Amino acid sequence: MSGWLAHGLRWEGARATLPATCGTREHLRELTAGARVSWRLLGPRRCVGAWLGSAVGQRPCPHGATVEPAGRSAQCPACQSADHGLRLARDQVLDDGRSYRLYLAWFGSGLLKVGLTGAHRGTNRLAEQAAIAFTFLGGGSLPAVRRAELTVSGAGIARERLPVRTKVEHWWHLPEQRTAHQELAAGRTRALELLAGQALDRYLDHPVVDQRPLFGLTAGAPPVYREITALTEGATLSGELRAPIGRHLLLDTPGLPPLLLDTRHLVGWTLTAGQDAPCAGLRLAERRRPAPTGAQQTLF
Repeated sequence: MSGWLAHGLRWEGARATLPATCGTREHLRELTAGARVSWRLLGPRRCVGAWLGSAVGQRPCPHGATVEPAGRSAQCPACQSADHGLRLARDQVLDDGRSYRLYLAWFGSGLLKVGLTGAHRGTNRLAEQAAIAFTFLGGGSLPAVRRAELTVSGAGIARERLPVRTKVEHWWHLPEQRTAHQELAAGRTRALELLAGQALDRYLDHPVVDQRPLFGLTAGAPPVYREITALTEGATLSGELRAPIGRHLLLDTPGLPPLLLDTRHLVGWTLTAGQDAPCAGLRLAERRRPAPTGAQQTLF
């Protein structure tokens, strides 16, 4: 890969890829456990444009704008305003004529999230969000599914949003699959009772899907890792991938705890081959699994 502008990690079924573009040409790098990656980041960090819907696709930024190197967004204000996905999230699209599905996702004990996704996307959004387990509650038009989402969240059954940090921290404390299935089943029962009579096609017996094996989290997250909190121009990132977890990558590097990268930090940078150079230009924070609550304190 040489001179490609990186976009966000994408899931298609069980396949995770890192899309990048050069002009109008798209490059997809598949990200699988055991693969080696080596990237060098060249600046400036540029706006990646706006997603204008499945009929149009991704439109490059018409201004060729630059964005903050360590900013949370790799879009300029104009492209953020035009982005179809962001407009949906902000309730600026009332109905786009497409079919949607309502999901209930589980991210750890007591962490249920309700949301919607385009029916044509299958389970991709649940993979991108790193939902540990999920089930679908129903389907219909955007107004019907959005109304159902507000009903479920308003009743306190599940939240509409969960901070990324909360999701990641719970990877250390994932209980057995049975707990996830029980909490999802209980939430589904309450939600479906509440949604009776709404203009929603309810799925009364949709199965619970557990994605721990997909993310390599059957045994939980590493007890210690180094989280990349920001990237700088000229940074190099090299290592051997573990299974992607949503939009996060875990990379093993020789003699040190693994690195955790939220791939949103890559978006907008130009990626070139890093030639297996040592990691550099990374802002890091060490994360350790907390001691179990109630652990006996050391006396000496």
